[in-house]
Amino acid sequence: MMITNITKKMFLTSLTPIVAFSLFSPSLVNACDPSGTSGIVEENNLYIAADSKAIYTISNEKFNQILEKINNIYSPIFTAKGKKLVIQKSWDDGTVNAYAQQEGNDWKISMFGGLARHEAITEDAFALVACHEIGHHLGGAPKKASQWGGAVSWASNEGQADYWGTMKCLRKYFEKDDNQAVVAAMVVDQYASNKCHQSFANAEEIAICERSSMAGLSLGNLFKALRNSTVELKFDTPDGGRVTRTNDNHPASQCRLDTYFNSALCDKSHNDAVSNTDANVGVCSERDNQTVGIRPRCWFSPSK
Repeated sequence: MMITNITKKMFLTSLTPIVAFSLFSPSLVNACDPSGTSGIVEENNLYIAADSKAIYTISNEKFNQILEKINNIYSPIFTAKGKKLVIQKSWDDGTVNAYAQQEGNDWKISMFGGLARHEAITEDAFALVACHEIGHHLGGAPKKASQWGGAVSWASNEGQADYWGTMKCLRKYFEKDDNQAVVAAMVVDQYASNKCHQSFANAEEIAICERSSMAGLSLGNLFKALRNSTVELKFDTPDGGRVTRTNDNHPASQCRLDTYFNSALCDKSHNDAVSNTDANVGVCSERDNQTVGIRPRCWFSPSK
């Protein structure tokens, strides 16, 4: 009998009275589990229907365009691994959620209109959500510890899916765009922009770094609002926590922003392969005496 492993991801928030009733408790936040019975937060009733009058910027057409672009980039990569990328697009479903699943050779991500319709979600942030879910499949080590006997599961852990999703997937997603023109129309945090200029010399690479950083800030703010936090997330105030063992679960909001930002600053190529067993391969790593672009210690503990 085939056993289906499921990694469930939910990207949720409540920035306006429309969804403020969702009633989450930060103390109950959990990471995805392989059985799919819980997400990155406890079960909730947040739902944004297709006919919702809430303000949002992603149309049905744009929803499909973003996911089709992701599909065009990654389907050949999955095929080369003997797998099939299946993107389940559910625009009419108001679930504010996203999932990654493996069923035999079908490696799936499920994306919902409810998430795209949330007013806090930018187009780039929505693409980053899809990249995060693909990151559970392709992101490499560190992997989640299985809940059955402690063995390593198929899924890259939460922090790694964020890190890989920004550094590898989102860069592939952006690379053929006129990123300088896109960024010129954006309001980019000055500290983040300065750091991007320090990390890269090429103008397009700088623009991709800036664009990726702001996508990460958008998602970080979703989680800040979800946890009813009043502490502003900032690029220049990183989480000061230091774990002694890598945390597979979903990091705190500032820690997560740090992960997005650091991966945007990493100078490793998005074409450099990662490893399923060695977390130092294909990424910026303390093992290689790097200090910029490394995974933050608020969730990641380097192997000794």
